Amino acid sequence: MVRVIAFFKLVNAVLLITVGVAALRSLHTDIAEMVEFWVPKLGLGPGSRFVGRVLLEAATLTPTKVKDLAAGSFIYAGLFVTEGVGLWLLKRWAEWLTVIITSSLLPVEIYEIARHPSEMKVLVLVINLAFVAYLVFRIRAERSESR
Repeated sequence: MVRVIAFFKLVNAVLLITVGVAALRSLHTDIAEMVEFWVPKLGLGPGSRFVGRVLLEAATLTPTKVKDLAAGSFIYAGLFVTEGVGLWLLKRWAEWLTVIITSSLLPVEIYEIARHPSEMKVLVLVINLAFVAYLVFRIRAERSESR
């Protein structure tokens, strides 16, 4: 199970690295125009509320915001790589690190669900709660075994 969590963390890292690279590559392009181009290609309705919100956000992106998005993506990817590799190698410090980092982000996830509820956000929250619960259970079980 620890390796499943490690795999999940490493997949998240790859996705965040992809977001960071895409942000840097789109630094000097009209992002709103790019979104308008991709909306029909992805089969999304151009008149939908979601697309309208994305277009509005894309229109307000400045080069500084894009750089911040890229930097944040790379920082979180680094954390996920550290967690994922440590968990894959079954290191105790990685279990603790994952519990601490994932638990610290749970309030943000709950806030986001309260603000803009979606099934995907609830699913991510449930998965992260399951990961934390499992790792805490594992850490406690191994501690009681060593006594």
